Amino acid sequence: MATANSTAGNPLRAAIETCRRHFVAVAIFSALLNILYLAPTIYMLQVYDRVVPTRGVITLVFLTVIFLFATAVLTGLDSLRSRLLVRASSRLDRRVSPAITSAVISRAGGSIKSTQAMREFDTLRQTITGIGILALFDAPWTPIYILICFLLHPLLGATALGGSLILLGLAFLNERSTTGPLKRANEAAAKAYNSLDQSANIGPVLRALGMRKAMVARHMQERHESIHLQAEAAFSSVTFMSLTKFTRLSLQSLSLGLGAYLAIEGKISAGSIFAASLLITRALAPIEQVLGAWRSVAQGRVAYRALNELFDQADLGEAHTLLPKPEGHLELENVSVLSPARDRLILNGITFSLKAGETLGVVGASGAGKSTLARAMAGALRPEQGRVRLDGADLKDWDEDQVAQYVGYVPQDPSLLMGSIKENISRFQTQLVDDPATLDAAVVRAAQACGAHDMIVRLPNGYDTPLGWGGAGLSAGQAQRVALARGMFGEPSLLVLDEPNAHLDADGEQELLKGLVQLKKEGVTVVIVAHRTSVLATIDQLMVLRDGRIEMAGPRDEVTQALAARRAPPSLTPNSNNNNSASIESKEPAE
Repeated sequence: MATANSTAGNPLRAAIETCRRHFVAVAIFSALLNILYLAPTIYMLQVYDRVVPTRGVITLVFLTVIFLFATAVLTGLDSLRSRLLVRASSRLDRRVSPAITSAVISRAGGSIKSTQAMREFDTLRQTITGIGILALFDAPWTPIYILICFLLHPLLGATALGGSLILLGLAFLNERSTTGPLKRANEAAAKAYNSLDQSANIGPVLRALGMRKAMVARHMQERHESIHLQAEAAFSSVTFMSLTKFTRLSLQSLSLGLGAYLAIEGKISAGSIFAASLLITRALAPIEQVLGAWRSVAQGRVAYRALNELFDQADLGEAHTLLPKPEGHLELENVSVLSPARDRLILNGITFSLKAGETLGVVGASGAGKSTLARAMAGALRPEQGRVRLDGADLKDWDEDQVAQYVGYVPQDPSLLMGSIKENISRFQTQLVDDPATLDAAVVRAAQACGAHDMIVRLPNGYDTPLGWGGAGLSAGQAQRVALARGMFGEPSLLVLDEPNAHLDADGEQELLKGLVQLKKEGVTVVIVAHRTSVLATIDQLMVLRDGRIEMAGPRDEVTQALAARRAPPSLTPNSNNNNSASIESKEPAE
């Protein structure tokens, strides 16, 4: 995980570093641009102080040509620096968006902050190409314009300086009053969007349960909170924008009046009146532009911080040394996992080992931690404490892409993605491989291994049948069989199945059992989490979980007898319960 100050481990900071030359070029163009912005001032001075008194028409023509040339160059430089920022934005997108997708996937549970990450990044990109960032590049030139005003006359310089300080004060107050509401508005909007997405995904269920009106009311309440906070920030920003406009217009008029007074007193020339007005206007322009775009700038800052937080906390799947194909020896050493709220242990000190080629069944009451244990074994989550080892190597030390070839995982929810059945079974390797024929053969083998092939080929488009989000278009049983094929895809040495028969009919369960028998013959280590114990016919070891701890674990027959003895009346088995429990529970780790 990246440290807060590391650019190497934080893709956003690293990408911004690679775009440094773009920003340096923009700064150089901004310098040239602001020098050329002096052209109207110089032109005005020359016209009123030289051309008009001498009636020099030829001088006027030459000055006008030079002024138009300078203006054309100014326009070209302004276009170039805007194009450079657009290029920097595109470069950032190419480098950062894949990392954002990876970071979102790595965040267990898909928190609201994670799911909004790409929107945050788009906000940041829009800020980079917006008028606010250009104004920030122009802002360092404000003191230079003020200095030139001082050279014309100290009172004109003091007027420009005072106006700048007033606008800076307004900008500071604007930032203080809008950043908080904008941040809360973004969080509320993210919550509202997330709630709407969830409702859309289960729309048929909501309609069947008569929850449409209730969910509409709930979403409107969440959206109202977001809109209220956005309005609060907007009202504040509009107030400061109005004050800024009043200040700017007043200073422009005051500078003309002050210049006229100084000209009457003979302190400055007539041309200096208009030159001072132009200089003061130009000095205040960047500050006013920043204020005008402050909402965008503030949202960009919030987005930048949110993305840095995401990257600093995310596991981006760094590359590791490639290890040889594992045999399937699985070890858990004092594994503990916290709940998402981090207020209790879902798994507490799990220690267990499974030899290569053995099959383990995991049973227990609902909420015992079975699915969490399956995810930890498959590498779908990292425990807060302890280690999960495959052939002696900690799962976190395996290369993520490599270990996925050798560890198959079938979650309780099939979690199929939008795409074809072939794409889902192949884990979307269709996007990465150069040999489609080999991939197709591997997909068919995986489907045959779990008995899903015949079911798939009977579909209208066979393996090319398109699926909607979550496997829409298939029944629950069909979706589960496709998920089983996905878990068996490749050459798994370890296969973790979480409720693999929950939605299967009798035929599907028989095909699954045949597949498990074949996997056992091939020496694949299999872990089966089950409520319906019919799928446990092939297991060697049995584990009973209770409240996140191992209550019993050992050879299947021993644990089964111990459970039977525990449920039997004491008078019928006076001693068996104590003896079996002692021998089996001795395998539970010491607390």
